[in-house]
Amino acid sequence: MRKLLIVILLVSVIFAFAKVKIQFWHAMGGWRIELLQKMAEEFMKQNPDIEVEVQYTGSYRDTLNKLIAAVKAGTPPHVVQIYEIGTQVMIDGDIAIPIEDLIKKDPTFDIGKFLPQVLNYYRVNGKLYSMPFNSSNPILYYNKTLFKKAGLDPEKPPRTFEELIEYCRKLTIKDEKGNIVQAGITWPLHSWFFEQFVALQNAPLVDNDNGRSGRPTKAVFNHEAARRFFRLWYTLSKEGIMINTKKEDWTGARQLFISQKVAMLISSTSDVKLMMDAAKENGFELGTAFLPKPKEAEQGGVVIGGGSLWIIKGHPKDEIEAAWKFVKWMAEPEQQIKWHLGTGYFPVRKDAIEGLLYK
Repeated sequence: MRKLLIVILLVSVIFAFAKVKIQFWHAMGGWRIELLQKMAEEFMKQNPDIEVEVQYTGSYRDTLNKLIAAVKAGTPPHVVQIYEIGTQVMIDGDIAIPIEDLIKKDPTFDIGKFLPQVLNYYRVNGKLYSMPFNSSNPILYYNKTLFKKAGLDPEKPPRTFEELIEYCRKLTIKDEKGNIVQAGITWPLHSWFFEQFVALQNAPLVDNDNGRSGRPTKAVFNHEAARRFFRLWYTLSKEGIMINTKKEDWTGARQLFISQKVAMLISSTSDVKLMMDAAKENGFELGTAFLPKPKEAEQGGVVIGGGSLWIIKGHPKDEIEAAWKFVKWMAEPEQQIKWHLGTGYFPVRKDAIEGLLYK
């Protein structure tokens, strides 16, 4: 009897100290891999009963495809970062627990602290399905040092398409054989930028209010706003005052700017920390600005990019609870500030922004 009690006691002690293990898949490459790992380690330090296995799973598209394969194989992660384009796919697949369902059961969570614009971006039919985490938008980066050398005012970046073309002509340098030594601008050849320049002119891509008032049924971007953008791209390319990257080559575009092969770059705010460090290391002054637009176009705005955190179904209750605790923690103001300062993604919470402004 005594031996039985000892065994029961030992088993109880073992279970008391057993950790709940969860997997977190993300699509943040480069220096962000280490940053997310350190954040997870800090979470585990504060929550010693939970172990988080962090795994970089490639690009956004790769991560979504790997998740689908893992769900089919019966081995999905607990938490996964999915880009905004994947929102409807995730909902249609019915593989995730809607975050709003977990929020309703958790009186400690204050949804009112979050930016309504970001929340609305991840709501479908009025329901929040994922936790906003890394939000961004495109901006214009420019080399103030090269602006000065070209006789341009470094405090006056181009505001219109017309000014952008004029600036690129002044900033482009070619050798005696016509080879580009320095070009005006580049951006990754990605459809995201087409979407942004259309939205900047307050024009839609698809019907049903760009899919916000109902599921879109057709593309509607055969309009003047889209043609203005294509005319801009054509002019820049034809005159050789822009360097076109390979398809979706974010790294290539960034490197052209960092190496001062181009004077301007259109990319995500998530690159702010990288660009600040690169400018300092390479001896040039960095400037940032809003995207230029056609002077005759209606003023719209850029579209939120980035990703959010999803909790996947099919795991034991204690693992789902641990996943929810981790996702909540990642969205707290301290973590959002750390993530913003380490990347450039803007905070998704009002109190995090207030904290940054206070500092």
